[in-house]
Amino acid sequence: MDELIARLVATVGVDRTAAEKAVGIILEFLHEEGPPDKVETLMARLPGARELVRGRTGSGAGGDATAAIGGIMGAGTRLMGVGLTMAQVQGVTKEVIAYAREKAGEDTVGEIVGAIPGLSQFV
Repeated sequence: MDELIARLVATVGVDRTAAEKAVGIILEFLHEEGPPDKVETLMARLPGARELVRGRTGSGAGGDATAAIGGIMGAGTRLMGVGLTMAQVQGVTKEVIAYAREKAGEDTVGEIVGAIPGLSQFV
């Protein structure tokens, strides 16, 4: 995950801590909302991804009120909760999905994105 985190810091301009938290939130969202078989394929091709999700699953960004908000809106709210602006949320999301496509392939990531309502308009 270090390669992706460094890429987010350089490309989007977020600090390392926020980038790491953001990747965890996005992967958790994909894990919860995406087709399990395709998400499993993605996780297998992203070293460190399972650990990030395992550390976050059910956490709702620290167990705060945003945990009650699900889906894409909940993920966006949690991303802004770690200090990202709306532009940074979009930038981070696009970079994470682009990185996922590089590592897991267009077919796998395309099926994940296509299966989650509303995600395609952010990537």
